[in-house]
Amino acid sequence: MVLFLAAVARSYHPGTGFTSLIGFPPAGPTEPPALQAIPHQQSAGANYDGQFYAQRALDPLLRDPTMDRGMDLAPFRARRILFSWTAYVLGLGRPAWILEAYALQNVGCWLILAVLLTRWISPVSGRGLALWCAILFSHGLLWSVCLALLDGPSLLLTMCAVIAIERNHPLRSAAIVGVAALGRETSVLVGFGQPLPKDARGWTRLALAAMLVILPLLIWMDYLRSIYRSTTLKGTDSFVLLGTGLASSWADALSLLTTRFFEALGPACIIVAIAVQALFVFIRRDYASPWWRIAFAYAVMLLFLDPVLANPHTGAITRVMLPLTAGFNVLLAKEPRPTRFWPWFLVGNLHLVPALHVLPLVPWS
Repeated sequence: MVLFLAAVARSYHPGTGFTSLIGFPPAGPTEPPALQAIPHQQSAGANYDGQFYAQRALDPLLRDPTMDRGMDLAPFRARRILFSWTAYVLGLGRPAWILEAYALQNVGCWLILAVLLTRWISPVSGRGLALWCAILFSHGLLWSVCLALLDGPSLLLTMCAVIAIERNHPLRSAAIVGVAALGRETSVLVGFGQPLPKDARGWTRLALAAMLVILPLLIWMDYLRSIYRSTTLKGTDSFVLLGTGLASSWADALSLLTTRFFEALGPACIIVAIAVQALFVFIRRDYASPWWRIAFAYAVMLLFLDPVLANPHTGAITRVMLPLTAGFNVLLAKEPRPTRFWPWFLVGNLHLVPALHVLPLVPWS
């Protein structure tokens, strides 16, 4: 944890604070005036999605039309509004503080995750420490921190939802998932962590839980429709026919091993790790565990990802599959035999190899 915080500290710059974590590119003609008025770190090597959600945090109810001109897929970014709202609240509505809050909320979530993980993985043995670190220093989670993305906070809400289920509060868990869906729509899959009904009362409770999962997103989508009209659903074409996205993008990535080995090694490690995690979940079949049910839902979603999301060169797949990675390691903690544990652990966590260059954070600084 000290190593992580030391890496975060490197991203601080006098006058602009931690805004280098957001990844703003050099200012262009479309940069919103509200953003121009705030000192923030910019770099020619930076240009990623976190900047758009940071801009949304400056205008959480979408009243400033100049914000839309400064981002791609404005309706899509508006759908994922939750962590822009949290940054606005944490920044007390003051623009400079809002940017700092948005930049650092991933860091805060990482620290909370480190504590919550000890509920399932006790890092007091070599095996426990390895599993704990495999999640906290995973490629997807570190990438979320160093680019101020939505995946780390979403994983935190996923863990909160699982805790509510384990404490026999399924409706509370469903409400958490419903809120999480305002951060990432795919968080609705966490709803599959709900316990399987055993009687009529259980089915009624499950129906109520389903309503709680989708209701916040439906209400927000209705608000967005009043602003964006027919373009509200823009950017939803992220899924393709079974396996076609994986086959095309993964085949291209693996083919580079023969010509540019060291460049292709990191993406190849990601491909193997994600595939092994999904395979483990399909084989394990621990129906009673909410972590297994959630990981299974994400493993199925993996099969339908489009080539852009499935491409290991973009880093998106490790972020999208963070609940699968967490579920894999939590389930692996139950494996009593070292001869089975270590092979699964080492191959299923090969994503840690490309994560090594992410740890210093802010790769463009």
